[in-house]
Amino acid sequence: MILWALLAALGLGGVITGSPTVTAPPDAASHTHAETVEESKNSERVKGISAKPAVVGTVEETIEVVMELGELNPNHYPAQRAAKVVEHYLNTQHGSPYKVFTLHRVLSASAEDVPDSGRKYQLKLSVQESVHHQTIEECLAEVLFPTGESHAPPQVQVSSCEDLLKINVTVQEENLYQQYKRNDSHLFAQNLPDSYGHMEPEHVPFWHLGIVVSSFVMLSESTQDTLYNMAQVANVSQLATEDNLLKFDYDVLLHERVSQEIFAWKMLVTWSPSDGVKVLKMEKKDYTVKNLKITLL
Repeated sequence: MILWALLAALGLGGVITGSPTVTAPPDAASHTHAETVEESKNSERVKGISAKPAVVGTVEETIEVVMELGELNPNHYPAQRAAKVVEHYLNTQHGSPYKVFTLHRVLSASAEDVPDSGRKYQLKLSVQESVHHQTIEECLAEVLFPTGESHAPPQVQVSSCEDLLKINVTVQEENLYQQYKRNDSHLFAQNLPDSYGHMEPEHVPFWHLGIVVSSFVMLSESTQDTLYNMAQVANVSQLATEDNLLKFDYDVLLHERVSQEIFAWKMLVTWSPSDGVKVLKMEKKDYTVKNLKITLL
């Protein structure tokens, strides 16, 4: 209950039938489209359906069947979950302390089962660069969720999203890099954002970076039945390094909306404007909650 009090205090909202839902704070770079969830409320997934949507049930209770194959409703979970994977993929490829990509809208989606491979989604979507509020109006992407008992990350290909590369944050990144490269007192911050949704302005780029590095985990852990967001950077500390990269130790909390579980991950990462974000190590951790603060075990 204390954990949910923390998440509620952070302003994390949304609706999934039966239990609370966590999303990012109002100004967070990680959105989950509460309006989409509201439309999907009371929806029930039915596997293997490729016919037109139907409405079944009694007068007392009507259940909308959610398509999983063929042309998909862009606002329903199958399309949204696949599109969310594209968001994580773009962050791993192009994200930085000043460049964070979020799903804006799914424009169209379809799915097919590929024999001996898995389920493939074809998506047209719009993406927002959330730090500077720039929208890339149309991206084409393909997501394949592999079959098999052993978990394998989804395979993502983005065939068209050219405007994404036109976002120039070179000056901001270089200034941040030089500031912390020569800093004698290395960065340390906790609870980004805190239980009131607040963080110091100088910590905001490292919250953005936390969202980006979390995307590496969320991309790796995503399946057709998950919907991940980063809830909080519990801790971030800068580590000494002898090369030209900035090195950070991150503890992040991820919220999986379907199971309503919170997962804690410890990550060792490097960043520089020229080399981008590199994840050297990521490890799933246990955690406890004490006085609205997260303690990793």
